[in-house]
Amino acid sequence: MGDLKIERIELFKVPPRWLFIKITTKSGIVGWGEPVIEGKAATVEACVREMEQYLIGRNANEIEDIWQVLYRGGFYRGGPILMSAISGIDQALWDIKGKHLNVPVYELLGGAVRKKMKMYCWIGGDHPEVVLEQAQEKVDAGYKAVKMNATGELDWVASIRDVKKVVDNIKLLRETFGYDLDVGLDFHGRVHKPMVKRLIDELADYEPLFIEEPVLSENNEALKHIYAYTSIPIATGERMFSRWDFKALLHEGVVDIIQPDLSHAGGISEVRRIAAMAEAYDITLAPHCPLGPVSLASALHVDFVSANAIIQESSLGIHYNKGFDLLDYVLNPEAFELEDGYVKLFDRPGLGIEMNEEKLLEGQEIGHNWANPIWRNKDGNFAEW
Repeated sequence: MGDLKIERIELFKVPPRWLFIKITTKSGIVGWGEPVIEGKAATVEACVREMEQYLIGRNANEIEDIWQVLYRGGFYRGGPILMSAISGIDQALWDIKGKHLNVPVYELLGGAVRKKMKMYCWIGGDHPEVVLEQAQEKVDAGYKAVKMNATGELDWVASIRDVKKVVDNIKLLRETFGYDLDVGLDFHGRVHKPMVKRLIDELADYEPLFIEEPVLSENNEALKHIYAYTSIPIATGERMFSRWDFKALLHEGVVDIIQPDLSHAGGISEVRRIAAMAEAYDITLAPHCPLGPVSLASALHVDFVSANAIIQESSLGIHYNKGFDLLDYVLNPEAFELEDGYVKLFDRPGLGIEMNEEKLLEGQEIGHNWANPIWRNKDGNFAEW
């Protein structure tokens, strides 16, 4: 048995907007993680560096104890920065353990409940013809489901003209693909409570697979009114960072699909716990993942062992990935190969992907300072992006 004491931690901030962690043990086994929150990569990087004191010299096998120390060892807990830092570290530790025992991570989590996982990816564009073109590209690539933003910037109470424009994209997709293509609609927290029901009225006839983030997570109390109003499944959770954040939402029963992010919500350890909590309430799991290959691989391992997992997001080809895409940093891109809309169970040990360090070093030379856009409405008031 090799010595699994943690010897070295390296970080790679690379385009388009990602941060990777490499944890090396004394025996030479390496684990990879993705500790990042979009637009705050440097802040998460600093947080990881602060946590080194709890990691160097520790046995990488002690995943749960390390998780507890990282989370509870500070007086202040939770939130996007701390939990994203923990997430990437946790992913890397599971990668090490799987490689050490020569089994995929999902075997360590109890074994797979499925042989493959249904996937979806994002499409976008301001004009219907662009949406149609991108949707056709995804269908040609083998996807059976896509997701798109329901709306751009929107006033707290929008004009009827702006409301009517919202349906154009999904209407075109339904007319073109019928029900052979599932379409999720992401409200992206851009819509304030006064407009949600009106937008649902406009969109309901086109039967989206789900409505995502109909309101911001800080306004989750509004979900009880929205949930009772529509039969369209309600999804949320990408801006929730621990089981404690999800606890009230699950107990109140006002959501159908939860979407914790494997790079934001405490990594594999915590998202597996959140998934099990959701299963107890008969609520499904569809992890959020607009990020890189390690985050996606981590999400898939949780999907493989979670009976209530229904679909997995992928960032392949997403508009954020300018210059570098999901597979560019991976030496075995075939791991994510799509077959009839699904990704098969991984068969390699650990997370199942091999990172291209030469490409990472190239990307690190470029770096990034990605930040999300700042939008304003016509009157100059701040608009949610």
